[in-house]
Amino acid sequence: MIEVFLLIAWVVIFSVIVAATYKLQHSIKEQKKQGNDDKADSLQTSQNWFYALIVIGSVCGIGILYLFLKGTIYESHFFEWLNLTVRLIHITFGIAWIGASFYFVFLENALNRTENVRDELAGNLWAVHGGGFYYVEKYKLAPKKIPKHLHWFKYEAYFTWLSGFCLLSIVYYFNASSYLIDPEVLDILPSTAIAISISSLIIGWVLYDQICKRLSNNKVVFTLAITALVFLFAWFYSQVFSGRAAYIHFGAFLGTLMAANVFFTIIPGQKRMVAAAKKGLPPNPADGKAAFLRSYTNNYFTLPVLFVMISNHFPSTFGNTYQWLVLIGITLGTAGVKHYLNIREKGELSVWVMPISVVILFGMAFMTAPTPPKYENCQEIVSFTEVQTIINNRCTACHSSNPTDDVWKVAPNGVKYDTAEQIYNLRDKIFQRVVVSKNMPFNNNQTLMTQEERDMINCWINQGAPK
Repeated sequence: MIEVFLLIAWVVIFSVIVAATYKLQHSIKEQKKQGNDDKADSLQTSQNWFYALIVIGSVCGIGILYLFLKGTIYESHFFEWLNLTVRLIHITFGIAWIGASFYFVFLENALNRTENVRDELAGNLWAVHGGGFYYVEKYKLAPKKIPKHLHWFKYEAYFTWLSGFCLLSIVYYFNASSYLIDPEVLDILPSTAIAISISSLIIGWVLYDQICKRLSNNKVVFTLAITALVFLFAWFYSQVFSGRAAYIHFGAFLGTLMAANVFFTIIPGQKRMVAAAKKGLPPNPADGKAAFLRSYTNNYFTLPVLFVMISNHFPSTFGNTYQWLVLIGITLGTAGVKHYLNIREKGELSVWVMPISVVILFGMAFMTAPTPPKYENCQEIVSFTEVQTIINNRCTACHSSNPTDDVWKVAPNGVKYDTAEQIYNLRDKIFQRVVVSKNMPFNNNQTLMTQEERDMINCWINQGAPK
């Protein structure tokens, strides 16, 4: 019954919020027509808060829907589609944000700063794209008159982080005992793991922010301090969470730094610069300098974050015994590639950055290679029937057309091992998950697959996977 009352209350409140948003939009247009720009700006701020309430209200609506479906056959289906929807939103905004980061760093690096550049400009750039020609100018501080229509790049960052945190909650917080915790790493309660997760993001931002404020004047010291901080959190997460969760949390850590840079430093600084220019005062150069520093560090975090976003599909990385070293190596390698691209855009040349980055990435590939089989040195031929028996006993509780697992009511990722043909066709996936990363069976080896069984599958693969 309480679910019904909550639903009615939600419908009423959400309707009022939406109606108020449309009313504010109408008022903003009227104020602009009358030339009351200051009043319009004030109303726009209020409307932004109402937009935030719409987002919060939508999340509450999803929660109420969950109350109706909890304990029914539709619960797992609800989470699957919620996961899909939020993941799509996260990827979409992430592409927009990272794309903007790539573009503006390219723009900064490629500016013409010498030929026919007016005194008030830092540089300009001619470009052609999509059948049209574009001309972009960058001011040293601000134009003499701020244009009426000024686009702000911020919502891409905000919604990427919000959707990412929602995804973290859906996948790892709601299923903490299965996804977040590995008793062999650290046996803790789900509530403790979630508290560590959230507090680590806050602590990470505070430490990073202090490094930026106190050490940014010395480029070498600043770079070393940021690198040490990143290494520390990569190691820390591997000591607390499951391998998969450790990687995702590392990405969440970097993503939090990036979004917080935008929210706490870049946008407030730009607002102060715009406000000063509107009053005819010179903007504070420190605001522009701080925003530039944070934007540039964000740019170097992009490729490591993108790797983390796809890492869950490659268990040889997060399933490795030294997963944190693999994570650090790939972070260094991808950041090095980004640095090479940045200096190339400036027209400069470095003969060592790209080769070293590639060597590091190849080193990680070598480090994650599978170990030789140990099952009696593979002297005995392992038959497909033996492998099928292992799969049926250890894997089909989840990976079946009719799973019997308490959590999975639908085969994860559509992977099924009901028939011999399905098992044989997915032998490479089985090898990666069971032998290389050993992160299957799921939920910390809930079906108790033995090392001998893993070795038998290893030998079967190395013997050519005979049918």
